[in-house]
Amino acid sequence: MTSFQSQLGEGGGDSVAEELAESQRSISIAEFFEKNKQMLGFDSGAKALVTAVKEAVDNALDATEEAGILPDIYVEIEEVGGYYRLVVEDNGPGITKEQVPKVFGKLLYGSRFHTRAQTRGQQGIGISAAVLYSQLTSGKPAKITSKTENGGGARYFELTIDTDTNEPEIEVESDATWERPHGTRIEVEMEGNMRARRQLHNYIKYTAVVNPHARVEFHEPNDSFKFERATDELPPETEEIRPHPHGVELGTLLKMLDGTESYSLSGFLQEEFTRVGAKTATSVLDNFRDRQFGREIAWQPPRTRDDADVEAAVSDAVVNKSASATTAIAERLADALDGRERIAHAELVDSVIELADEVEAEFDETFGATVRENAIDAAWNEIVADRAADCYRLVDEATTSRKDDAAVEGLARRLADKFDEQEDVRNRVTRDRLREFVDRAAEATEEYDDATFGETARENVVGAVWDRAVTVPDDPPKVKRTADDRDTAARLLDAMRETDILAPPTDCLAPISEELVLAGLKKEYGADFYTSVTRDAAVHGGDPFVVEVGIAYGGEIEAEGGAEVLRFANRVPLVYQRGACATVDVLKNVNWRNYGLDQPGGSGMPNGPAVIMVHVASTSVPFTSESKDAVANIPEIEDELRLALQEAGRTLQSHLKKQRSLEKRRRKQNVIADILPEMAEKLSEVTGREPLNVGDSLARIMNNVLVERTVEDSTVRLSIHNFGGTNVSPDVTEIVSADPGEPADATVVEMDGEWFLKWSPDVESGDTATLEYETDPDAEFDVSVDGIEAEKLTLNA
Repeated sequence: MTSFQSQLGEGGGDSVAEELAESQRSISIAEFFEKNKQMLGFDSGAKALVTAVKEAVDNALDATEEAGILPDIYVEIEEVGGYYRLVVEDNGPGITKEQVPKVFGKLLYGSRFHTRAQTRGQQGIGISAAVLYSQLTSGKPAKITSKTENGGGARYFELTIDTDTNEPEIEVESDATWERPHGTRIEVEMEGNMRARRQLHNYIKYTAVVNPHARVEFHEPNDSFKFERATDELPPETEEIRPHPHGVELGTLLKMLDGTESYSLSGFLQEEFTRVGAKTATSVLDNFRDRQFGREIAWQPPRTRDDADVEAAVSDAVVNKSASATTAIAERLADALDGRERIAHAELVDSVIELADEVEAEFDETFGATVRENAIDAAWNEIVADRAADCYRLVDEATTSRKDDAAVEGLARRLADKFDEQEDVRNRVTRDRLREFVDRAAEATEEYDDATFGETARENVVGAVWDRAVTVPDDPPKVKRTADDRDTAARLLDAMRETDILAPPTDCLAPISEELVLAGLKKEYGADFYTSVTRDAAVHGGDPFVVEVGIAYGGEIEAEGGAEVLRFANRVPLVYQRGACATVDVLKNVNWRNYGLDQPGGSGMPNGPAVIMVHVASTSVPFTSESKDAVANIPEIEDELRLALQEAGRTLQSHLKKQRSLEKRRRKQNVIADILPEMAEKLSEVTGREPLNVGDSLARIMNNVLVERTVEDSTVRLSIHNFGGTNVSPDVTEIVSADPGEPADATVVEMDGEWFLKWSPDVESGDTATLEYETDPDAEFDVSVDGIEAEKLTLNA
């Protein structure tokens, strides 16, 4: 049959190929993105403005944090002549004049791509992509001002990107004056619009939430706002780490094997991976040996000298040696086997070598390699003489009691035959090969003995034999041989993944921390309840990652509609492609009804007055695209997200359950408070006694904590009666208008003519604590109590 390609070659096909070849050329990355702006997040005027702000602010945060500087960031957007001018300033360390053109005018230029440490930017695309979009839409260069900390003046640049070569073109370079002591300023003009004002505002607000150490000032044509920092604590410095064995893929492993300077696999594992020391490397290599060489099946030696005469067999095999030396090695080997439950061929070899060395020294005779091999063969033949009986014991233990003896015997005999037929007398098998033996034996037993062995029974037999097998002592192949053999490398990879290895260190990551997640949420959301969860580090693709979750509930948060979701990756807000993000997929699949939130249909976004924050911190966040708007659906990350959300949900559930209990208590207390005064008045009328202290009685009925004040002359006493069933440790603050002196156990602070006395007493259930001080009896008093819910507190002071 004539091929299409052969037909092309007829009648000048070669010239067509030559013409095609002449039209083919490589393109620069800048030229590629010039025609594919949407891949970087510049697919509309509205989104382009948000993306440009995001890239500039991310750069500013990274620069300041790496220099140990608390970030002060200024963002301004103004409309000029049909375009939008974006200005972003920071107080970072600045950029040297040699580097400014490359940082802003060359795509894929950066210092972080090969670094396994958490950073916001990594590919060297973001800010230079904003410069590229600016010049494509407005035709104007980017204006850069940078001032370093060396005490010199600022340097000013106007530059564009040559898309054919992906190199910066400097149009203006000069000295400049700038009031900041150090930092960087970028100004670009671009086509855009403010239709994405909400996303833009959200990005700035969410940046402030997740970076509580930053001060951010923002101005746009219709609005301005400023977010002050909530903490002076910078994120922890990150350290670069090596990949983790549980995350690498086969292609990466082959590349690492090819590039390492290590000679042995043990050295390679310890040098190239994190969390692998000598002990862990040994465990990995043992698992690797199991796959590369298989294990040696361990058989039960003859239980008595009557079962098989190991001593006689070895004596016959050892020739040309004195009778005493021959007898000694034969007897000692037989005794050694008598003490063993099971023994593999490699273990027998070690025993014979040890005993031969011992007898040589004692009898001054040489036991050479041939003699030793003969002794090993003779003893081994006696050990495996009755494999069928040994297999019967293993199969009988591994299968259910419902299998009759004939079925067990049939499977055991046929399995023993498989080992008898092996060319390798040492009975080395991989687990897969062992499973083949068991399957074939089981199938033959089903065919000839009408006895069925199902999947579970077969796997149990495999496990019983494999668990009694021994890892071989052979040296693993060297690095070069492993690198040259894909199958060998794949076995090494499987061994790495199977071995229990400590989670990667987290000093390469800078998670926000549970405390600062709470601080960020409290700074921007007036809620009644806050909780946060930071999971331990996990691994994906050789890169460690940490998942964090925060929830704010109630208070001033809007109750109508779905919960507000804040998505972050490496402290960067994600404001687009919400439906494509793994964080949202996982959140929707959590059963929020279990945790007290409404969720129509049992799945989807929960409803209620809640803000749910999700943060993924990683040395390499797996985004769905170069625009870095959504986290990819990676199973390891999804599992950690689910666990973090569920843990935070359980804390929310406890809070809501407690609130319902307090509300029920509040209603009951209100009813009693309405009725009790009338009852007390009637009782006083009937008995003629003084009216009851309603507050005291209410506290007793409700099992509350009662705080009472009494004043006798100049002595003031605060009595704390705990009528509840649990111990309490309230913070009691008394505000008095006259000097109280220095009472015992109290902290006293004077402010604007008032004295604040603070105690923190421990009051056991059923007990009373008395707080006492001296002051002017005509003074004014006011007391507040923290640490006890209002529904469980009665103030009579």
